[in-house]
Amino acid sequence: MADYFEVDFLDVEAKSSGDAICVRYEIAGKTYIHVVDGGYQKTGQSVVDHINKYYGNPQRIDHVICTHNDGDHAGGLQTVLDSFEIGALWMLRPWLYSDQLIGRFPTYSSVDRLRSALRSAFPNLAALEDIANKRGIQIVEPFQGATIGAFWVMAPTRQRYFDLIVEFGKTPEGAKDEGILAKAGAFVVEAAKQVTALVRAAWGDEYFPAGETSTENEMSVVQYTRILDKSIMLTGDTGRSGLREVIDYAKALGIPLPGLHYFQVPHHGGRHNVTTDLLDELLGPRLANQQNGTWTAVVSSAKADPDHPRKSVIRAMIHRGANVLTTEGSGKCVSKGAPDRGWYAATPEPYPPEQED
Repeated sequence: MADYFEVDFLDVEAKSSGDAICVRYEIAGKTYIHVVDGGYQKTGQSVVDHINKYYGNPQRIDHVICTHNDGDHAGGLQTVLDSFEIGALWMLRPWLYSDQLIGRFPTYSSVDRLRSALRSAFPNLAALEDIANKRGIQIVEPFQGATIGAFWVMAPTRQRYFDLIVEFGKTPEGAKDEGILAKAGAFVVEAAKQVTALVRAAWGDEYFPAGETSTENEMSVVQYTRILDKSIMLTGDTGRSGLREVIDYAKALGIPLPGLHYFQVPHHGGRHNVTTDLLDELLGPRLANQQNGTWTAVVSSAKADPDHPRKSVIRAMIHRGANVLTTEGSGKCVSKGAPDRGWYAATPEPYPPEQED
């Protein structure tokens, strides 16, 4: 069989959106399978079932990538790790760097106490570490510059990640309600929960609020590959700082931007993760008028989630010539040369005449 790739964005249906992505590709006659996030814990079996059904009941997954701690990304990977032989688990564990960061936590005098606090603050990552250690799975750091099979890690850099750990845990040790222990599993972007009104807007108008996404989202691992002359970028929940890092690194590597063929819209289409200027650099400037799409933007969003994707984000993708697909109601697959499944072409999202104020 000729070289091919297929990237499956699975349907993670819950009250809130989640990410579960399966990737299979063949290069020079060798097939590789990656899993990038696994949705919620209850999603894990669906990920396993999808791999078995469409990827030929493999015994081994070459790479599992946990982009960050959030339960809608990391939860389902527990089942994946328990169901296959795993070549490597790629994830960043903040507590590993306690000895390097202790000086930036003035109220912590003990590396061990800081390490324990950080591990408690990121429980989903800790659970994956426990499974990996029990099963003898190698855990590797996905900092910028690492290669995961055919994928480059574009973000985060080690230094920015360290800064994010400090920002996440900056409340002094001993605080009763706001320390890093209290933050564990409960870090929510309040701005995303605010009630917004919709206003009619002309073609090309864009508005993104000043407030940025959460520190935890900014910790997301971003990956890029080019296979069969197609450029693919998977962003997790990364925010504006992460995208800035991606763009700068792409320039350093000589990766042409704009020029992506398949782009995962960050954070389920959240409007606090992007800006017009960043999108101009990453995806291209706004077109003068609506035209047929020339590339694909995929949003991992649940039908029951009223907050994602934001209409302003869908508009911004279409402004730059995208066909926008969401996972609401069904998973979506982008591929080239892959075995035929009998799936039909998905209908892109229509252009919203309104956006959030």
